Amino acid sequence: MTTFEPMTNPTHTDIQAIGDQVKSASIPFTKLQESMHNVIVGQDELLHRMFIGLLANGHLLIEGVPGLAKTLAVSSLAKGIDTSFQRLQFTPDLLPADLTGTLMYRQDKGEFIVNKGPIFSSIILADEINRAPAKVQSALLEAMQERQVTIGTETFKLPDPFLVLATQNPIEQEGTYPLPEAQVDRFMMKVVVDYPTKQEEREILKRMATTSQNNHVACVMEASSIEGARKLVDQIYIDDQIANYIVDLVQISRTPEIISAELAEFVEYGASPRATLALTLCAKANAFLDGRGYVTPQDVKDLAYDVLRHRIATTYEAEAEGRTSDDVITAILDFVPVP
Repeated sequence: MTTFEPMTNPTHTDIQAIGDQVKSASIPFTKLQESMHNVIVGQDELLHRMFIGLLANGHLLIEGVPGLAKTLAVSSLAKGIDTSFQRLQFTPDLLPADLTGTLMYRQDKGEFIVNKGPIFSSIILADEINRAPAKVQSALLEAMQERQVTIGTETFKLPDPFLVLATQNPIEQEGTYPLPEAQVDRFMMKVVVDYPTKQEEREILKRMATTSQNNHVACVMEASSIEGARKLVDQIYIDDQIANYIVDLVQISRTPEIISAELAEFVEYGASPRATLALTLCAKANAFLDGRGYVTPQDVKDLAYDVLRHRIATTYEAEAEGRTSDDVITAILDFVPVP
């Protein structure tokens, strides 16, 4: 496999060379999206964000009402890159061992053996993550962060790629255990999935209103090729002015009084430094999917909402006024000059 050394003070020729490699390496992702669209109508933004999660090596929290093809999108992604997939239905009686696995005693051998849990898959759909108690949420989030699981005295590495896509229902809150802010922060992006347009829903009716469902997604990519794509993402050039732009956006989220006293009343606390890293990586992955070897300000603006919305906590005053973290992000993007 080709190895890529980080570029220091790249020239125009260097950036063009990496751009040529990116353009070629991004083609399979275009084919993957086309293959997934054989069974999924619309949801371009969700598919795009899942690809970014794969490329940037980060996990996604997906919020949307039931019936918007979230599960289908995740399973289709696993089929398209020929890798393992597990759907975990989170319930109040779930135990951490139900995810990670446990030690089982073999009476015939007189010893304990490791029985690995479903977390040992490349793509995990954690369905309704906020229905499980804190211990289970912590077990999953620890695996997400450390990318390893300890069972008994042994530690096992999780497969690579390892991508967790956790869903939660924004409407039904009875019997749920909301994720603490510190745990939500570990998700690289929070993607809000909306209803399809009228045209898309008409196409859904045309395709899916049958008793037999077509869920065939052609495999267009090997899981091993993700590693090479990630190395290319690391090489994508980001100018100092754009890096400063990212830092300014995150910094302003912590000091909203610079924009206005009214906005400051709506923000309890701003985004952590993890947001700076996530927004940079996501912008690079966005440039990769667009076939470019460099990041533009638009890459940053396109991903700002997904990266920041769950990292900016709003106050009770904001809730009373009907303001959300998305409104705060809009104000920040309007205020910070674009390089």
